[in-house]
Amino acid sequence: MQNKKLKKTYDILLIGHVSKDIIIVKGRTTKTLGGAVYYSSIAAKRSGSNVLVITKLAHSDIDILRELDNEEIDYIPLVSTQTTSIENIYYTEDLDRRKVTLISQADPFKIEDIPEYKSYIYHLAGLFHGEIPDSLIEPLSTKGKIALDVQGILRRSENGKLLFRDWEKKYDLLPYVTFLKTDTAEAEIIAGTGDRRKAAKILYNMGAKEIMITHSSEVLLYDGQDIYSAPFTPSNLSGRTGRGDTCFASYLAYRLNHSIQQSLDYAAALTSIKMETPGPFRGTVKDVLSRIAGSAL
Repeated sequence: MQNKKLKKTYDILLIGHVSKDIIIVKGRTTKTLGGAVYYSSIAAKRSGSNVLVITKLAHSDIDILRELDNEEIDYIPLVSTQTTSIENIYYTEDLDRRKVTLISQADPFKIEDIPEYKSYIYHLAGLFHGEIPDSLIEPLSTKGKIALDVQGILRRSENGKLLFRDWEKKYDLLPYVTFLKTDTAEAEIIAGTGDRRKAAKILYNMGAKEIMITHSSEVLLYDGQDIYSAPFTPSNLSGRTGRGDTCFASYLAYRLNHSIQQSLDYAAALTSIKMETPGPFRGTVKDVLSRIAGSAL
């Protein structure tokens, strides 16, 4: 368990639950650490960013965070009545169809949970509705840029069933969001269209500044002027879990010092490497740049 002194300033401060994941593929069960903050923090850290994770879990599960220690990631564990646990059952070889069941959910975050550390980006990386309340967005936007994954807003568990519902506060709160991430299905719910390019423009008009939409074949981004895109090129999909989290976080990390297209190319290449091996991204910036150079040939 971490006890080192934390920095005063970070590039990215991530807020969200870690998860005790149960992954079932073709009848084989694997138990592993998961959650958006897990995949995201490692991708951002390995991309050169200083990151701080704020998470909640049961005191008895604190030791599962040792993997963040191994990556030299700073974190603050807040005690919850229970730890989030999610079961993922994959039905297809490409791991693109799955049944997600929320087994347990840690306590929601409150604004007083967020420490007074300075950060350029506040990455709200929720897993299910209720984890990160709407009330956090506006006050955190006065401290830094908000990066929001709408998964944690739209995805709900009701009576054991996974549901996606539109965001009632989207018109009120999207103007506070600089970086917005959604996948194709989520974009259709929040923007009302299955056309990714149209959806990105609609979300921009609602107030978000840079809108990322992921798809199985590519990632695209709209900034109010141009549509940018980059392909995913994995040789296999054994590491499909955590794709969107990894893509968004690596984009944010690289975007600190690079253009939109450079950052999107970087995120797509890093995510492609990650998808070829189960678990979070374990490579280096050099590996990613080599992948980009190879793809350009």
